[in-house]
Amino acid sequence: MNYILFDGASRDALLPFTYTRPVADIRIGILTIREKWEKYLETTTSTVTEEYLSEKFPMVELEENIMINASFLPTTNLVKMIKNMTSAQAIFYKDEPIAFYVKEDEEVNFDVYDVIPYDFDVLKIGNTWDIFSKNERAIAEDFELLTRDRTSQPIPESVQCINKEQIFIEEGATVFAATLNAAKGPIYIGKDAEIMEGSLIRGPFVLGDHAVVKMGAKIYGGTTIGPYAKVGGEISNSVIFGYSNKGHDGFLGNSVIGEWCNLGADTNTSNLKNNYAPVRLWSYETEGFAKTGLQFCGLMMGDHSKCGINTMFNTGTVIGVNANIFGSGFPRNFVPSYSWGGSNGFVTYLTRKAFEVAKVVMARRNVEFTDQDAKILEHVFEITQQWRKSYD
Repeated sequence: MNYILFDGASRDALLPFTYTRPVADIRIGILTIREKWEKYLETTTSTVTEEYLSEKFPMVELEENIMINASFLPTTNLVKMIKNMTSAQAIFYKDEPIAFYVKEDEEVNFDVYDVIPYDFDVLKIGNTWDIFSKNERAIAEDFELLTRDRTSQPIPESVQCINKEQIFIEEGATVFAATLNAAKGPIYIGKDAEIMEGSLIRGPFVLGDHAVVKMGAKIYGGTTIGPYAKVGGEISNSVIFGYSNKGHDGFLGNSVIGEWCNLGADTNTSNLKNNYAPVRLWSYETEGFAKTGLQFCGLMMGDHSKCGINTMFNTGTVIGVNANIFGSGFPRNFVPSYSWGGSNGFVTYLTRKAFEVAKVVMARRNVEFTDQDAKILEHVFEITQQWRKSYD
């Protein structure tokens, strides 16, 4: 069977992260959503997403296909139901399709489908804040998936550990003179990753392949550091997709950071309002501030965005793609894509200059900034222009 992951109704609620990737390529837990589905299905997948992303993330359609809503994370039970689907069947959770069978070039009409209700517990990523707030559960499920019937590399003698049965170290990883406390959740350390001396880490925690935790870092549970990222300072219940840096002291809490971002030394995020009220977060869907229902919510930062040293972010701040923030004071709690400035005001960050930086940053990790990347980011510049009208 051919499996295709589609963005679904949650795509706009997951901006700015879905400006530059399909929903399927969001990272939560250890793996991206696509990687989870492919592990469970034991096959590759393709994608239905926005047209401007389709060259980089193409769809492969065969004679028979099963479409899967990428905002739902797989479980053993759900995957079993999907694999048993036949023609004109669909699985729904409440009023939303999780998966449905479709033949090539066939018109989809759920009125004539045999709809199977899914009445079991689901893990759905419907908003940006779900990425960090549901990360603990996602880590635990991925840990079980990836480590079942496998043996960890030995924990070095210099490492102080608690509940070592819930600590898994992949081949090539280096851990020296650190404290790993897995009493409240598993700790997964990816291939060729490094945890430097003096680091204090509590699970659930993920360090992706080739990622680095710098000396003396303090990292609390529910945190995922994606592949090739470098982090230091204090981090709590946050997800960094990969290839990003928070290399110095400063606090990052209840936050999500995209790829190719850099947080300057002593950058701090507020994750709790002074009056302890629930946090509202900018919504691209409603063009207003949405109720998260959370008391703790920090920073959402899209791909390729940067901030200078000593930057301070208010509770519930949303930063778009390719923003560059610096200077004293708090910037506004919604900063549009391609903004250059800070609390004293912003100007438009031109794509020519932004792409020059992206090429240098990506080359440092031996990744090419391709024409596809440039086309995607040019399109993001155009469709986010409405938010920068006040700069002109």
